[in-house]
Amino acid sequence: MAWISLILAGIFEMFGVTMINKVNKDRTWQALLLLIIGFGASFVFLAYAMQTLPMGTAYAVWTGIGASGGAILAMIFYGESKDWKRILFIAMILGAAVGLKLIS
Repeated sequence: MAWISLILAGIFEMFGVTMINKVNKDRTWQALLLLIIGFGASFVFLAYAMQTLPMGTAYAVWTGIGASGGAILAMIFYGESKDWKRILFIAMILGAAVGLKLIS
């Protein structure tokens, strides 16, 4: 259950990062509220996962999901570069997160 919680924390982190971009563009209270909800949920799920998982592993996986997911969402929704080198390094981040799961 801790790993599911950690993955949910990473997904909410991706959502929160996307909402930062939306707040910067739209300046609406709805976008700000969604940003707060996204990051709030992310921290709640991360805290729950860290009750079972080692802090270093949980934080690294959470950060990896958030960073790589944010970059992927930016490529899909905001037209950021889809250069093969960028995709390679995102894959390396995700591979490292999977590796931490396998050894934990």
